[in-house]
Amino acid sequence: MAAGAPIEAVLNYETVCIPRDMLGKGRMFALRVRGDSMIDEQIREDDLIILQSQQTAENGQTVVALIDGNDATVKRFYRGRNHVRLEAANPRYKPIIVRPPDRLQVQGVVVGVIRKYA
Repeated sequence: MAAGAPIEAVLNYETVCIPRDMLGKGRMFALRVRGDSMIDEQIREDDLIILQSQQTAENGQTVVALIDGNDATVKRFYRGRNHVRLEAANPRYKPIIVRPPDRLQVQGVVVGVIRKYA
């Protein structure tokens, strides 16, 4: 999962143990992060982000989104009138503006982060 410029979404399965308090209702999934665009949200390279699978999001939520059906990224979500703005949590990255908004599909909302030290 890209925490930087969007990258092509590629499935790579591994088993992950998730703490019970991160489990929500419905479908959950985890993705490994590549990049540093979300460091001010404490999401770093090689972290696992835990997501509640859903296709909608509220403004300000951190989401995993697909742009044009194959470029995936993790960013803060903001819906405008004729666009969607995806914002990084790192001042080095500019927002991604998606027009028209139907080019973007929310895959899930981040509910937790798992980090391994060392």
